[in-house]
Amino acid sequence: MVKKIKTPYYLIDEKKLLENLKKIEYVRNFSRAKLVLALKCFSTWSVFDLMSKYMDGTTSSSLYEAKLGYEQFGKETHAFNVAYSAEDIQSLKKIADKIIFNSVSQLKMFYKEVKHISVGLRINPGISYSHFDLADPARKYSRLGVTSIKDVMSVLDKLNGVMFHYNCENDDFETFDMMLGKIASKYEKILRKIKWVSLGGGIYFTKDGYPLGKFCEKLESFSEQHRVQVYLEPGEAVVTKSCELVTTVLDIVKNVKDIAIVDSSIEAHMLDLLIYKTYAKVNLDIGEYRYIVAGCSCLAGDIFGEYRFKDKLKVGSIIRFADTAGYTVVKKNWFNGIKMPSIVIKRLNGEIEIAKQFLYDDFMSDLS
Repeated sequence: MVKKIKTPYYLIDEKKLLENLKKIEYVRNFSRAKLVLALKCFSTWSVFDLMSKYMDGTTSSSLYEAKLGYEQFGKETHAFNVAYSAEDIQSLKKIADKIIFNSVSQLKMFYKEVKHISVGLRINPGISYSHFDLADPARKYSRLGVTSIKDVMSVLDKLNGVMFHYNCENDDFETFDMMLGKIASKYEKILRKIKWVSLGGGIYFTKDGYPLGKFCEKLESFSEQHRVQVYLEPGEAVVTKSCELVTTVLDIVKNVKDIAIVDSSIEAHMLDLLIYKTYAKVNLDIGEYRYIVAGCSCLAGDIFGEYRFKDKLKVGSIIRFADTAGYTVVKKNWFNGIKMPSIVIKRLNGEIEIAKQFLYDDFMSDLS
């Protein structure tokens, strides 16, 4: 039973994951786009067997991610990196189906090494959707992608495809539609000469109520108009609402407000909360008992959030933080030497599997 597993642990529910994968299947079938998992968001390969049935492969941001996708996911392996080393290229050219460069200079530097595979270039269209400047790919002085059309045209004969990654948590179809129209118009001459276009990730099309039909029509229309294979690189959209971080209350202290301290930490186990200054989600935030829920690290701002609970909390109470798959498990770390959450999978048949437990030896070996 789950309740016997020692906290903290991430609990990935395959049934909830499947709900997102079914929407991905719909998009693949009705838009004819291909969808590859963005490993920078989620790399828990213990559920890749399920995910690979509904997706076309993986895309990476580093050599290690590319190797993981190639070895554990299979199917298409796309490689992207802001800057490759010569050693990266020697390894990637053996496993990647597509390699995407971030700059013209790197494309020219390594083209002879990789011209036998499908070569792409990231373009920065100068437009984007993001709630955070930190994550905005078109922010001022962005290093992400080529901004000059002239520079892209100068290497067009070397390109099989291009990537436009310009969204971050974009759940607004009308904005997506408008921006894709601008890209189609601005880069028409380039689109005529290539075989595939990746529209990157950050499009929240698995959100409840998202107009999937219109989304598919737009993708198919773009593909037919420019005679290109469209790729999407979803991460958060694949795993949203499929994972919880399960914690136990260790102590309750009072400083004007009641503060429940759990056996976890945002600095160590939900780093995105700290980076973007947001609160964790809990499945229930309804009740008369209000608590600040805080982590057990020495960081003063290690706060999950302030919530209302139906019952009074006590030492031993379980608190489950919702939606903790994307950019969470991949960012866990050993800050303060806090016990790292186990990774637990609830399979489609209801069976509970402990995929990974982290021990002191893991802590020690990571620090050499």
